[in-house]
Order: sequence, then structure tokens, then C-alpha cells
Amino acid sequence: MGGHGAARACWVRGRSAPRCNTGSVAIDLKDFKYVPHPHIEARKTTPPPSTTEVRQHLHGDSAFARFNAKVGLRITVIVGTMVCAYLFALLGGLGVYGALTNKTQIVLIVGSISGYFLQLVLLPVIIVGQNVQATASDRRAEATYKDAEAVLEEAKQIQAHLAAQDAAITAILTRLSSRADAADRAAARDTPPSPDPAG
Repeated sequence: MGGHGAARACWVRGRSAPRCNTGSVAIDLKDFKYVPHPHIEARKTTPPPSTTEVRQHLHGDSAFARFNAKVGLRITVIVGTMVCAYLFALLGGLGVYGALTNKTQIVLIVGSISGYFLQLVLLPVIIVGQNVQATASDRRAEATYKDAEAVLEEAKQIQAHLAAQDAAITAILTRLSSRADAADRAAARDTPPSPDPAG
């Protein structure tokens, strides 16, 4: 029981003490050295990428730049909804109605709104919002890749640690088996032969 307790305590100290001694059986873990991935420490102090950070990076940190980026992102989100699609469909239907009924004023108004205002104004605004979204998405993808890379390296460290432990345990079992065999042979030599019943 004492040997098992000593062995367990030694394995617990395996990282800080590369060589332990359980009785007279030595465990050597010098083949394994834990090296943490540098991204793990950086991840503790670095928040996930956000659109706010991206807006500051693309457009600056002034109040005017923040306002422009925020409006561009907001309009991009609104234009990408079904409500906006229904409004555009209603506007297009109104233009068709004006053309069929020969109402020139309606046709001109709808044409001016859709051809001049919406296309010339919404196009650059949507591009601004898409740039912010795309840059934020790229940064999140890069952060996810770095996280996955760190997890992979940690898994390799775990595998190396387990391999070192397996080698140490195999060495311990081999030595204990040899000692048990030697003890059995010694006991067999010391045991007197049993008397012959026939004699």
C-alpha cells in the first residue's frame, strides 16, 4: 500500500520533478517537458474581434469616423432584410402601375428614387458596411484558426506526456516482474523438499 501511495505522489509531482524514486524503483520523465503554446497566454488578455474594433481600424477613432462606420453598418443590415425587399418591390410595382396608366409623374418619381437616389447613395453605403463585416469576419476566422492551432499543439503535448508515462510505467512493471520472478526462485530454493509419502 505504501509503494502505491509513493508512486502516486511521484506521478503528481511528475512535471516539476523529472526524476522520482518509489522505494528503489526510479521513474525517469526527462523525455517529456511541457511547453505551453504562446497563444494560450495571449488569448487570456486578447478579447475576441468585434465590429467596433474593426470600425476604428478602418475609419479611425474620431467621432465623425465612428458615426460614418456605424451608419454604414446599420444601413447594410437594414437593406439585407425582407422588409426592405418588400418596400423595394412596392416601389417597383408603383413604377409599373404608372407606366401602364400613362402617369408620367409617378414614373419619373419612381425612376428618380430607384435609379438615382437608391443606386448612387445605397451602393457606397452598403460597400462600407460590407467592408466592416468582411474584415470582422476575417479577424474572427484568424482568431479561430489560432485557437485551433493552440489546441492541436496542446493535444500533441498530452500525447507526448502519455507516451512518457507509458514508458515509465512499462519500465516499472518490468522491474517489478523481474523482482517477483527472482523472489519466487529464491523462495523455491529455500523451501525444503517435501517428504516422499511412499518412503
